[in-house]
Amino acid sequence: MNPYEVVGVAFGAVAVYLTVRENVWCWPTGLVNVVLSAIVFAQTRLYADMGLQLVYVVLCLYGWYAWLHGGPEHGALAVARTPSRALTFLALGGVAFAMGLGLFLHHETDAALPYWDASTASFSLVAQWMQTRKWIENWGVWIGVDVVYVGIYVVKGLFLMAGLYAAFLVLAVAGLLAWQKSLEAATRTDGAAPAPPR
Repeated sequence: MNPYEVVGVAFGAVAVYLTVRENVWCWPTGLVNVVLSAIVFAQTRLYADMGLQLVYVVLCLYGWYAWLHGGPEHGALAVARTPSRALTFLALGGVAFAMGLGLFLHHETDAALPYWDASTASFSLVAQWMQTRKWIENWGVWIGVDVVYVGIYVVKGLFLMAGLYAAFLVLAVAGLLAWQKSLEAATRTDGAAPAPPR
């Protein structure tokens, strides 16, 4: 069993649990997970996922800052809904990037499952960006991505990773429910839903 995979899985599970709880320590914990995951994906020729982890390093650092200082008057962010314009842009951008990356991986590398790999990589970036802004719809994207990831990792024999993403799927559903309660509580307190961050 790959030790990088074992430790990465542990940190990944803790990071998602902390995200569900809206605990800012999800970001530094996630940093450990993504570095170790990049090593595992390089070893198994899932190059899009490997590159995705490197982008996650930047997003984890940004998310850490944004959750602490990205709200009103540089305060903490609150859960909000994704602005409709951003949702459209993210959906179209996710599809375009997935298609382009899939074609590149198929024709220019020996990548395993290039189009599936590219699609999950692309929409993981979409979900992660939405998460850095505390947009509740990120959980819906994660649910879809996690379902596909479980299948990919089973096919590649990464059963520990498949188990982790099955746990992520459960946590994503829990995250959606928990953040919905947080959003509803803010609505009752303020009399209106929090304005989406710009």
